[in-house]
Amino acid sequence: MLEIRSLRHEYAGRTVLDVPSWDVGKGESSLVLGPSGSGKTTLLNVIAGLATPTAGTLRVAGEEITRLSPSARDAFRARKVGLVLQTLHLIGVVSVRENLRLAQRLAGSPVDDSRIDEVLASLAVATLAGARARDISVGEAQRVAIARAVVNRPALILADEPTSALDDANCEKALALLLDQAAACGATLLVATHDNRIRSRFARRLEL
Repeated sequence: MLEIRSLRHEYAGRTVLDVPSWDVGKGESSLVLGPSGSGKTTLLNVIAGLATPTAGTLRVAGEEITRLSPSARDAFRARKVGLVLQTLHLIGVVSVRENLRLAQRLAGSPVDDSRIDEVLASLAVATLAGARARDISVGEAQRVAIARAVVNRPALILADEPTSALDDANCEKALALLLDQAAACGATLLVATHDNRIRSRFARRLEL
């Protein structure tokens, strides 16, 4: 699913990411560990096609991401990658349902309300479908962000610091949701974090 070779990214003349080699198989879950500033978010942005690395190669689901044009990377990301970012980026003025519909449209898929209902129900937020995203709680918004990430059945789910701001009970709940949804989609899951509480839940880790 993911193949990285000699991947490096520089910013303002400084190397902010250096990954000699890393492979993650289809359906596997893996943790990217490191302190703040170690390059975790940069790595996820490069994998998602949101940033272009300075050097190296990166293949996601058999596609050489670094060779795609910006528009092709956007289309690939919409179809194949589900993102749960530190800032959730829900559109506050429209409903929860419309946020998920937009994700389907961006992937070039027809709107499928039955799929939206299925995903929202699996995350226990089905009753929020008609609520505006700005009117729901932080915890509910996190579940909706996960729903948006998986509504198109992505091949790869990327989650950036999904638990670091949560207490122990909610940390476990958020992680369980991500793992369960990845399993339901048959997706590869990469979680970037400096939260050592979740280290034991992942057999495969990359330390930056």
